[in-house]
Amino acid sequence: MSSALSATLSDRFRALRHRDFRLFWTGQLVSLMGTWMQTVAQGWLMHRLTDSAFMLGVLGFAQFVPVTVLSLFAGVIADHVEKRKLILITQSIAMVQAVLMALVVTLGIVQPWMVLALAVLLGAVNAFDLPGRQSFFIEMVGREDLSNAIALNSAAFNMARVLGPAVAGVFMGWVGEQACFWVNAASFVAVIVSLVRIRTRGRPTETVSIREAVGALRTGIAHAWGSGPIRKLLVLLGIMSGFGYQYTTLLPVYARDVLHVDARVYGLMVSAFGLGSLTAAIALTRRMDRWALRRTLLIGLFASGIGLGLFAWSRALWLTLGMGFLAGFGLILYLGATNTLVQLTTEDRYRGRVMSFYTFMLIGTAPFGALAAGAIAERWGAPLATSLCALILLGGALSVAHRLRLLTAREAAATTPVAADTETAGS
Repeated sequence: MSSALSATLSDRFRALRHRDFRLFWTGQLVSLMGTWMQTVAQGWLMHRLTDSAFMLGVLGFAQFVPVTVLSLFAGVIADHVEKRKLILITQSIAMVQAVLMALVVTLGIVQPWMVLALAVLLGAVNAFDLPGRQSFFIEMVGREDLSNAIALNSAAFNMARVLGPAVAGVFMGWVGEQACFWVNAASFVAVIVSLVRIRTRGRPTETVSIREAVGALRTGIAHAWGSGPIRKLLVLLGIMSGFGYQYTTLLPVYARDVLHVDARVYGLMVSAFGLGSLTAAIALTRRMDRWALRRTLLIGLFASGIGLGLFAWSRALWLTLGMGFLAGFGLILYLGATNTLVQLTTEDRYRGRVMSFYTFMLIGTAPFGALAAGAIAERWGAPLATSLCALILLGGALSVAHRLRLLTAREAAATTPVAADTETAGS
């Protein structure tokens, strides 16, 4: 039994056998806890300063719009520079952003425009960091362990999403929002040290002109758009992420105005989503073929849509936390399966650009969804805005179910002529 368990665990965490990925994963885990603390504190701070659901939408817009503008060109850069150095630069700038945020809050001079400006800075950093990080995995672990590395990275993200908000809620109730920003600034030391120690260097840096960069961008987009499976996955991702998963924008409204709870319970609400996401990320560490990944994607959309729809109208804390768990579980099942399917279908030479397109669809469409969710919540209330998000997710699930039925029928039809020919010959 112990040997079987050991073999199972070894397979589930096989990407951690690679020294460089193990260093990167550990540093990310520490840093992401700080990032989630800052995320929770930032939303709470903006709602405290403005008491406006629409301003939460504006904050989401400010944080995501740089990704819309910059992410595609960031993918070109990721394909032509050493990815480790790129991530080292982006993480260092993110640390500076956290320090600035901590300072303005600690000094008592923070204004809504400052929060928005610093959110724009962090969004610009993420536009370059995300495609660089996503395309760095394969250099550390190889194609064979790529899907496991993606799942373990998601597990780290969501482990931090469970612990970070819970700790942030305690800190905000005890000291104030500034404590979360200072902890986040300090947490970047872990990931920077891990990046310095990583031995993987990837390809040598290549200098490209603006004209070559534009040409490379066009080639990458043509590759992604010309591949039917990648195109369908990315279009669905843009719709689901942009307009289906905007509940996070409104969580401070649910805490302060709907459930009338304090910062500690608000942190627990965010953690409930994170616990569901962590559970899904662990489930994704098992080996899956393409059909299993497609089914996982479908289950994820259905689960998150149902969970979010019930979360929207819950007035009992236990039900709110439970539906938050279900929505978070479905979210990561969907995103993890989509990420893996896209990467398995992408040629290595286009990986940075395709992953920048993935980032564009994942985050670049979110500014408009955040603004819409904030505006609807301001006029008609957060439950209606969140219910519309849930309907979009369920619509996406129905669309995927229809496509899978067509694909199954097509594969079955492909074998029919052979059977028919055999019967004819026999008669």
